[in-house]
Amino acid sequence: MKKIESRYYDGSYLEENPNWDREDSPWKANLVQSILNDNAIVPKSICEVGCGSGDVLVNLRAHFPSAAFYGYDISPQLSHFWEEDDHKSITFAQGDFFDMKHEKYDVLLLLDVIEHLTDPFTFLEQLHNTAEYFLLHIPLDLNALSVLRDKPIMEVRSKVGHIHYYTKNLALATLKDCGYEVIRWKYTGAALNAPGRSMKTRLAKWPRVLLYALNKDFGVRVLGGETLVVLARSTR
Repeated sequence: MKKIESRYYDGSYLEENPNWDREDSPWKANLVQSILNDNAIVPKSICEVGCGSGDVLVNLRAHFPSAAFYGYDISPQLSHFWEEDDHKSITFAQGDFFDMKHEKYDVLLLLDVIEHLTDPFTFLEQLHNTAEYFLLHIPLDLNALSVLRDKPIMEVRSKVGHIHYYTKNLALATLKDCGYEVIRWKYTGAALNAPGRSMKTRLAKWPRVLLYALNKDFGVRVLGGETLVVLARSTR
């Protein structure tokens, strides 16, 4: 049987996502910069595990010009992105992060990572002592509408490889169960301001705006359309 993770090695993920979602990178970099600034964190080193094309790190350089940047990813198809001129001041490495020698970083980024992993619990537990702060971006695929329709969850499973699905509370509980203290979390407004929104997402904007205004948590649990950015630290 073909392993779930093989899509990131054999080129099938790249075939489905030829741009590796790099158009979202400026938006994600702004999320990172905002939550770090809000918490007065000025890192000297930023590492992204599951860095993909590396464009988030490229965009973060303007916000943290004195920081050193490092990117790790398991996919061997990413080298042509990393060889672009604007990526050359970033240290990239292809392979399993835990098999490589590396320093302890000020901030470690996990942007759209844990929902792809066969065992996110073991992965998160192995990350203790690799950074002072951990910053995650987590899609909230699990909501009443997606469960009723079924198709949205199956689409993110087949196209972008999500195999775990979260609500806000499930995501935060997962971090707590794995030994992390959540310093701050916030919704990103993805359905309203993320790039590359589909026509269906744009049409669903106004029902979401109305329900979000009444009760944001309830609206997200019912209609979805949100992602979560979380700043955490290890308690171990």
